[in-house]
Amino acid sequence: MLHKNAIATAVTLVTVAAAAAQAAQTYTIDKGHSEVSFQVRHLVTKVRGNFGDYTGTITMDAAKAENSSVEFVIKATSINTANEKRDNHLRSPDFFDVANHPDITFKSTKIVGGGASGLYQVTGNLTMRGVTKEVTLPVTFLGETKDPWGNVKAGFETATRLNRKEYGINWNAALDQGGFMLADDVDIQINLEVGPAKPAAAAK
Repeated sequence: MLHKNAIATAVTLVTVAAAAAQAAQTYTIDKGHSEVSFQVRHLVTKVRGNFGDYTGTITMDAAKAENSSVEFVIKATSINTANEKRDNHLRSPDFFDVANHPDITFKSTKIVGGGASGLYQVTGNLTMRGVTKEVTLPVTFLGETKDPWGNVKAGFETATRLNRKEYGINWNAALDQGGFMLADDVDIQINLEVGPAKPAAAAK
């Protein structure tokens, strides 16, 4: 009887451990189907742009959001607004100062929410131009599926508004009729298609 109980206990522990291991899924970004974009008012319209070089890891525990985490790195020099002169200015010390601050980073410190809504509140430290601020991003989990080749894919999206001056991006130009050329607020949109992270040995 004791022997049978010991076997049953061992099987239970293995099952629980396996379930725990499967509870959290780690994803990496498929840049070919993702976008990190922004827009800011210029005079009376809006200029749009994006960053083309970024990496990130998302660990999602659907059962316990607090066990989830996000790390994201954007290469500031990859900024693109379809205007070379403007992009070079944005890379300069007037704006992102990419020579001294090449990375824009976000690392989560707290995640809550989830459930049927798929909406998470992701709080973390955003560092840009050497300035770190705590922000909370509303992140929506868009679901998981398989592509035509059988690869698992999942989607996440978030949108927020940042005041660039809080990160030391202060450049502007006064207008003769009053006001300034650029708005302080910048709207950010991030859409990510991700896939399961490969084991370290397979990734080499």
